[in-house]
This record gives sequence, C-alpha cells and structure tokens, in this order.
Amino acid sequence: MMDISELLTFIKVAETGSFSEAAEKLFVTQPAISKRIASLEQSLNIRLFDRIGRKVLLTESGLRLLPKAKSIALELNEIKHSMSQQEGEISGELRIATSHHVGLRRLPTTLKRFQSECSNVILEADFTQSEEAYQQVIRGEVELGIITLSNQPDTSIESIPVWSDPFVCAVSKDHPLRHLKSVDLIQLASYPCVLPKQNTFTRQMVDQSLAKYGLRPNIRMSTNNFETLTMLTSIGWGWSLLPSTLINDDLCILDLTELNIARQLGVIYHKQRTLSRAAEMFIRIMMSEATSIH
Repeated sequence: MMDISELLTFIKVAETGSFSEAAEKLFVTQPAISKRIASLEQSLNIRLFDRIGRKVLLTESGLRLLPKAKSIALELNEIKHSMSQQEGEISGELRIATSHHVGLRRLPTTLKRFQSECSNVILEADFTQSEEAYQQVIRGEVELGIITLSNQPDTSIESIPVWSDPFVCAVSKDHPLRHLKSVDLIQLASYPCVLPKQNTFTRQMVDQSLAKYGLRPNIRMSTNNFETLTMLTSIGWGWSLLPSTLINDDLCILDLTELNIARQLGVIYHKQRTLSRAAEMFIRIMMSEATSIH
C-alpha cells in the first residue's frame, strides 16, 4: 500500500538530488528517507533513483512518476486548505517565495507578526530571485510570491502592488562623475557600471530607460544581489542604479531625472488557486505593516 509520506519524500529527494538534504528539509533522519524510498520502490516494483557516488539521479521511471506525484501533493494541499477553512482558528501550511532583497528589507515585521498571530500555521519561506519565485507560483509550488512585480505579467497571475521601490543613480565618493556640477546620460553611459543580470525584472527596466535615449550600459559586472552591487559601487567599480533604501555614507547620488525609476514590489498568486485563510491573513498583515511604515 502506497503511503502519501513516501510520495512527498520522493518529491523532496528528486528536487534536492540528495537524501541528506531531503532529510533536513523534512525534519527526519536520513535512514527514514531511505526507508520511505525503498518502500515506495517496492510498492511500485520499480527503481526510482540511481545512486552514482554522491549523486542521486532519477531513473526513467522516476522521471515519469515525478509530475504525477507533484499533482497528488498539490491536490492534498488543496484538501488541507479546504479543511482548515472550516475551522475557527487558522492552521495548516503556508508556502511562500520571496526575493532576498524584498525578504530582508520589507518582510521582517510581517513575518514576526504572522508567526505571533498565526502560531498554528507552518510557514515555509523560500528566499530566491523574484523571477524564480514568479515561476514557482505559476507552477503551483508556492501559494504566494512576494517579489518585484513584472512589467509584463502572466495572464494567470494576480498581482497586488504593496511598496514603491525608487531607484537612484549612485557612485563612489572618489568617482570622476562625483565632482562634476552636472551629469548627462551620454557621460554616464561612457563609464563602466555594475547592474543586475539581463534576465531580471529590474535590469529590464534599466535597459528600457536608457534605450529611450539610444544608449546601452557599459557593463563591468552583473550580479542579482543588491547588497553586492552596493559594495561594488562603493569601492569604485562603476556607477549603478540602486534602491534608495541601500544608499549609505560610502555613496553619492547623481541627479539624473531621466533615470528616476521605481519598481513595484508586491504579492502575487495564481488566479486559479483558492487562497487559504493563512495566505489571506499573511497578505492582510503585510498590507497593514506596509501602511504603518508610511
């Protein structure tokens, strides 16, 4: 008889490619993971993984089973949410994904308050890039994404703006542009810069702003971590467009109104997914905290 915990364990091992990492994420021992996989393989009479050295690879049978197992897990989660809706207290599991920048800069008070007011909810948060969190919501792997909102949203996604995140053009204190009375875009574009990678929502906005004037950035280095970009800018690697919340005493702001852009940060969820009471409460708390800041 197949056990649902065995299927969930199979999914986690397939996602992590590791029995030990799956054990950590599921809060069980590695022998328990091995026992569940062995039992599932015995029930189905197939081999699901090949163990080559330290690598764990899906077999052909495992690859065929994975999408079916994920579908069952999603249905089970919907059943849990449906049942929790009928109870007085908010419980169950809430899975969210957020970008590192949004999670670190915007969510601490929301996370703290949510855990205090909804202590019966198991909250699982994945800190990743906005673009990956977006895809996780589309694939149904998480219920909420708290991210940089896309300028070209998918039709299946509901987007709720929560914060405006203004950007400023910044350089180090000893940068040549720092000492000019005025700077134009042509001068700026001739100097190296450090910016997020092209596949990000933020970089797309920057490129579009420069393209209006027929300019392209002279990229010295690209990274998607804004704390790293802030550090590289402060040591003179180039100019950058940074969230105003990251400007510190090691940086100087250039007055370039043409690059006065702001991205929208907010929450997304799949339109075809009925939000759990836990997700609704999380959004309510987040909106309340965002309002209190302003």
